[in-house]
Amino acid sequence: MATRRTTMRSRSGTKLYAVRDESGKFKDIQTYKRAHAADLRHKSKAENEAAQGPMEKKVRKAAKDAVKSVKTSVRGAVAAVQRAAKRAVKQVSNPQPPARTSAKRAAVKATRPPTAKKAVKKAAGKAIPKPAAKKAAKKAGNKVAKRAPRKAAKKTAR
Repeated sequence: MATRRTTMRSRSGTKLYAVRDESGKFKDIQTYKRAHAADLRHKSKAENEAAQGPMEKKVRKAAKDAVKSVKTSVRGAVAAVQRAAKRAVKQVSNPQPPARTSAKRAAVKATRPPTAKKAVKKAAGKAIPKPAAKKAAKKAGNKVAKRAPRKAAKKTAR
């Protein structure tokens, strides 16, 4: 914002620029010669824009838009990090009970007999001598051993 300056002369006769604050006291006093030279060196925003060609205006606008989009994306990223941190603090300070899926898994593990896999492997090993066929039989047996307790757990969970 431009400040209003008043001109005056010192005792020796030098012309001065004086800037006053709201109460009327002197805030800044400069010699007219130095202040006027500085004013001439400085161009206003309107003069700068008028001196630019159409290409410079486009480049300046593109640069401003790029800066603006980067600022907004950074703000979004910072906000996301803050939300994640808050969520983590809440989870640590107040742990929630286990979800339904983890409860189902626990029920399946509890209902599954631990020797079912071993029995299937032994039976497959004795019945089929070839290694490739042995693997296929073991896989099929394992699937059956896993499915039965899961089905039972699903029925009880409902």
